[in-house]
Parts: sequence; structure tokens; C-alpha cells
Amino acid sequence: MSATPSASGAPSPLPIPTIEKMSAADQFRSAVSQPTVAAFCAGGVAGAVSRTVVSPLERLKILYQIQSNGREAYKLSVGKALAKMWREEGWRGFMAGNGTNCIRIVPYSAVQFGSYNFYKRNVFERHPGDSLTPLSRLICGGFAGITSVTFTYPLDIVRTRLSIQTASFAELGERSRKMPGMWETLVKMYRTEGRFPALYRGIVPTVAGVAPYVGLNFMVYEHVRQYLTLDGEENPSAVRKLLAGAISGAVAQTCTYPFDVLRRRFQINTMSGMGYQYKGIFDAVRVIVTEEGVRGLYKGIVPNLLKVAPSMASSWLSYEVCRDFLVGLKPEETKLLQ
Repeated sequence: MSATPSASGAPSPLPIPTIEKMSAADQFRSAVSQPTVAAFCAGGVAGAVSRTVVSPLERLKILYQIQSNGREAYKLSVGKALAKMWREEGWRGFMAGNGTNCIRIVPYSAVQFGSYNFYKRNVFERHPGDSLTPLSRLICGGFAGITSVTFTYPLDIVRTRLSIQTASFAELGERSRKMPGMWETLVKMYRTEGRFPALYRGIVPTVAGVAPYVGLNFMVYEHVRQYLTLDGEENPSAVRKLLAGAISGAVAQTCTYPFDVLRRRFQINTMSGMGYQYKGIFDAVRVIVTEEGVRGLYKGIVPNLLKVAPSMASSWLSYEVCRDFLVGLKPEETKLLQ
């Protein structure tokens, strides 16, 4: 198309497409292709994929964590404990609490990845595309972790209750034929255990553990990913992304695992037959170390580490694939405007 001459004889510039002239479909593509929005959506997908892949080990970890001296129904090896779970509860036992976990993890992971991208681009980067220092990545990830857990904590505490209510602990008594679901459990906790504060019981050790965990996860992943990117490559291969995710998850989980044990213990602090009645974080640490030894702070770490590799690897890979797909949806009109 040629330019139309103006009154002065000089050719008029071609009209530049605007957002208002874009179709509804292109406006949608333009919106979801924005970096922060793409990170938010991709984070939700990554969370659902990673949690479903390791649901049996995730539940087993929780059952290990809430055991103390004298409560040893699941004091078994990982293989035997999984076999016991399958024998007593079948496939539903492997997936117990996973529906709630996915409902929780989708917004949790979405907010985590989205807020990390937001903080990174708007707070920590001195200019677009700036490479952050390891400390900046650690702090940025910590902020993202605090943001995500604050928004989704009530679903996390309900997931813990659903994970253990069908387990064969003597303290729980005879199992009911029909166990309460997610919303029923949420409402019951709200009405009988202290209303709104009950839904955030255990959030202090959770935040104390999540902030460094998420920070370490992002910091180690981006560092290892950069290290595994060969000269001349813009991005590492899918296999190397999986490896970077597995390494980052293992490092972060190992360093912050005691906080996860404390979180689970506090989440069932008022549960009938299972409550530990800790007075606070320091009292909980003292009691656990006194009665169970230092190993008590690492109960459940074996199935946790076994799930870290497939969980974090699948999470980071699915996140990057989904994010790149969404960013690639940017319509041509939008590209012309930039």
C-alpha cells in the first residue's frame, strides 16, 4: 500500500494500528502475552501439573510429618507406607487431598510466578532485561513467596486436614463412611475453631519457611539454568531445564524443611485426637527436639526429596513452555506499536 500525498505534496504516513482497532481476539492475545500475565497463567498450569505428578508422595510426607512418639501407624519405609496406603484406601488414598491441593496450588503458583515477574521487572531491575544478582533473586523470590502464601493459606490448611482424615491413626477413631469435603471442612473450622484466625493457624512458621524456600528456588534455578545454557544458545534444552528444576527444588527443600514440619504440626493443633497443643514456635521446636530428637524436624524428608525432582522439574519445564507459548501469542499490531 502506498502513502497518500498530503495537501503540501508530501506523502502522508501510513496509519499506525491501535489497540482500539484490534479485534476482540487480538486484544485478548495482547493481554495474555504481557510478561506478568503470561507468568501468572503459566505458573498456575505449572502448579497443577507438578502437584498431581507427585500426589502420593506429597500425602505420605504429611502423614510422616504429623507423627510423634507413640503415634507410629506410618512408621514404615516409603515403599511399605505407599503399599499400606494403597491396600487400605486404593487410588483415592494416593489422591486424597490432591483436588484441594490443586485448587490451592493453581492460584498459589500463579501468584508466586506472577508476583516474582512483577517484582523483578518493576522493583529489582534497573533497566529492562537487567540481570539480577543472586541476592536480588533471593529477595525477589522471598517477596513472591510471602505474597502467594498469604493469598492461599486457608486452602493449604484444609488440604492438610483432608490428607490425614482417612489415615489409619488410632487417635482419629473409626473412619466415617463419608468424609467431609473441602468446603465442609473449611466451614467447620471457621465455625468451631476460632473463625477467621483458625484458617491462618500456622502461617507464621509457614511464611518463615516459604520466603527462603521460594527465594532459594528462584535463585538456584536461574543460576543453574544460566550455567547449563551452552555458548550460542538462547535457552537450554528441555532435559537441562528439568535438571535445573530438580537441583533448585532439592536445595531449597533441604534448607527449609524444618519449617514445613512446624507448619503441619500447627495446622492440626486443634484437630480432635491429633492436636499437639504447642504454645508457640519455639515451644514446638523445644518439644519436638526433646521428645523426637533433631530427626523429628526432618520427618518425611525422604518422600519429600523423592518428590522434589519430578515435582520441581515438571513445574519449571511446564511453566517455561506455557509462558513462552503465551508470550508468542502477541499479535502483529501490538508488535508494531512497540
